[in-house]
Amino acid sequence: MSARDGTAQGGMNAADVLLAPARALGLADRAALLSEDREITYGALEAAACQAGGVLRSLGVAAQDRVLLLVDDSPEFFFVYLGAMKIGAVPVALNLRLTREDLVYFITDSACRALVADPQFLPLVEAALRDCEAPPRVILSFDPPDGAGVAPVLADLMQTQESKLDSTLLRPDDMALWMYTSGTTGVPKAAVHLQKSIPTVERYLGPLHGVGPGDRIFSASKLFFAFSLGHCLLAALRLGATTVLHRGWPAAGAVTATIERTRPSVVFCVPTMYRNILAEGLARNRALGAVRLYVAAGERLPEPLFRQWQAATGRPILEGIGSTETLMMFLGNGLDDCHPGATGKPLPGAEVRLLTREGAEAADPGQPGVLHVRCPSLAAGYWRQEEKTAAAFCDGWYDTGDVFQRDAAGCYHHQGRADDMLKISGQWVSPAEIEEEALKHPGVAEAAVVGAANADGLERLALCLVANDRDGDHDALKAELTETLISRLSVYKCPRRFVFLDEMPQTATGKVQRFRLRGIVVDRLRAEQESATT
Repeated sequence: MSARDGTAQGGMNAADVLLAPARALGLADRAALLSEDREITYGALEAAACQAGGVLRSLGVAAQDRVLLLVDDSPEFFFVYLGAMKIGAVPVALNLRLTREDLVYFITDSACRALVADPQFLPLVEAALRDCEAPPRVILSFDPPDGAGVAPVLADLMQTQESKLDSTLLRPDDMALWMYTSGTTGVPKAAVHLQKSIPTVERYLGPLHGVGPGDRIFSASKLFFAFSLGHCLLAALRLGATTVLHRGWPAAGAVTATIERTRPSVVFCVPTMYRNILAEGLARNRALGAVRLYVAAGERLPEPLFRQWQAATGRPILEGIGSTETLMMFLGNGLDDCHPGATGKPLPGAEVRLLTREGAEAADPGQPGVLHVRCPSLAAGYWRQEEKTAAAFCDGWYDTGDVFQRDAAGCYHHQGRADDMLKISGQWVSPAEIEEEALKHPGVAEAAVVGAANADGLERLALCLVANDRDGDHDALKAELTETLISRLSVYKCPRRFVFLDEMPQTATGKVQRFRLRGIVVDRLRAEQESATT
C-alpha cells in the first residue's frame, strides 16, 4: 500500500486514494469538514466512511453497483459518497431540484441498488418508486422532523457497523463515480469516471494555487455540480484542506454570511452568484476581501463583472472552464497570470487543441475552433450511450462542443457552444460576442442570444434580456442597446428582436438553457404574428 496514493499491489480503491494523503500527513485530528453545526476531523470522516460502507454492503450493495445520493451539502453526503467508494460501489450525486420524472429516469438508467435521500425529498422518492420496476433500497440521511420512521436512517444503521472496513480493491479501469450532465441540451447523460482518475484531481489546485492543509474551501454551487464535487470533495481531500458546507439552495445573502462566518481562503462560485452578491450590495463585506482565491466556472465571466468584483473586494476572480466529462477544469487563469475576459490557459495536466469545422487544427491566433481536451480525469464515456460516446470521445480526446479563439499570448477566449453558433446572412456569429456587449449596458442584468426563424424561414438573432429594473422603460432600453450594438458590432451581428424576461431559464447549476430560450422566442413570435392577423 502506498501511504500517499492509497494504492495497493493488485488494485486500488478511490476512497483510500482520497483519504490516504491526510493519513500520511498526520491530519487525523484536523478538520476535514465544517458545516453549520459540526466539525468533522479527517479521522472521524474515515471512520464514518467505513461505517457507511458497511451499511451499504449489509443492504446488498456490491462492487460496481450504483448508489444514488439525493442529499444536500452535509457531512452525510461525504459519509455515503466515500462509503460507497470504500466497498467498490459507484456513487452518483443527483440534482436537488429534479422532478419525479427525472428521478424515475435516473433510477432506471443507473439500475441503482440504493438511494440515500434527505427527508424533505421523501415524498418525491416515494412517488418515483411507484413507477420503477426495480426500486432501490432507500435510506434517509437523517431523522425526519416528524419521526415518521418510514425508512431506515443512516445514523442508526451506522451505529451497527465497525469503524474500520477493508477496502474493495479494483482495477484502474473500473468505475469510481458517475456524474450526470446538466441537461443544457436535452436528456442528461451519465459520464463514467474511472478509478485511475482519482489520484490526479489535485493536479492544479495544489501546484498552481498552493492549496493544502490549513486552507478552507467553500463552493456556492452544490456538491452534485462537477465544479463543486471536483474541488470541494475530491481535490480538497487529496490536499488535506477543510471543506466548508452550507445546506440550502445558494442565495447571495446566505453565501456572504457563510463566508463571513467560516472565513474560507478559497471560494468557488458561478458568475451569476458573483453578480447577485454585487447586485445586493454585499460585495464590500470585509470578509469577502479577505478571501485569497476566487474562482469562477460554469458559464462565461463577463469582463465588466470581473472589474466590478475587483473594485468592490480588491480581489480578482480567476475564470476557468471544466465539464462533467473532464471532472476538473482544463483551462484557467492564475493569480500571477490573470487575463480578464479570457477563460485562461491550459491548466497543469491538460492538453487542448482547436479544430475547425473541417477538422483541421486552428493554429493561427484569432482563428475560431471547437476545443478538444485530453486530461487524466477524462471520463471513459457515457453509460450505455455508444453513439453519443463515439461522437464526443475519440483517441483519448474529448470534443467539448465549445468554440474558442486563442490570442497571441496563448489565452483562450470562449465564443459560445458550437451548436449555439449561428449563421446569419451567410456568416457565422458568436452569441458570446453580442452578449458581452449587451452586458456592458448598466440597465442589463443578464443577456443571451439565440437564433429563431423569421416567417420566411430565415434564421435571425434574438437578444433575450433580464433588465436590472424589471418595471423600467423597456422600449428606451431597447433603443439604447440597438444604438450601442450598431456602433460596436458588424451590422449582421446586431439583433433586431429583443425579448424581455423576468428570469432566464437555467439548469440547477446556473447554466442558461438555450433550447428553452429558443422555444420562448418562437412562442413570442407566433403570438405576435397571430395578434397581428386578428
